[in-house]
Amino acid sequence: MILTPLTLSPGHDIPGPLLTELTALYAANREFQALSGDFPDPDDIRPEQIAAALAEELAHPDAEVLLARGAGRLVGIAITLAHHPDPADPDPWIGLLMVAADVHRQGHGRRLATLVEDRFRGAGRTAVRLAVLDNNPKGLAFWTSLGYEPIAHRADRLKARPCTVLRKPLH
Repeated sequence: MILTPLTLSPGHDIPGPLLTELTALYAANREFQALSGDFPDPDDIRPEQIAAALAEELAHPDAEVLLARGAGRLVGIAITLAHHPDPADPDPWIGLLMVAADVHRQGHGRRLATLVEDRFRGAGRTAVRLAVLDNNPKGLAFWTSLGYEPIAHRADRLKARPCTVLRKPLH
């Protein structure tokens, strides 16, 4: 698996073929989209919605959108935040980690998470955090299987959805 940052220069859109791949990745994860409520209709996710969502992410100076490719195709995406907006929070965050639905349960999510952790470790970070929606028990099981431990329960910052915050030391 190769991990590359999505970089867009000001005024440039996501290239059409990549946007098509990203839209398919998001749309194929219908169960997660229905849980998250990030898009109005989880059965009709459109390229312009994906482009807008990723542009919003990339507008944050500490955010990074990482594309995971394997076997000649996009197999996953991770969105990270080097610094949380709360100055009392010293850890970087994984805001999203999503794997193509047709390759779920083949180790791609675990590999992608490891690559993201390695990037943070290489930057000298000592731990990483993330939040899992309380209505997503599969997500919670995935992250705890990777060694993440619950440290708090609170609403997420953008939509006030109930979440469990998890943290993993990066030894």
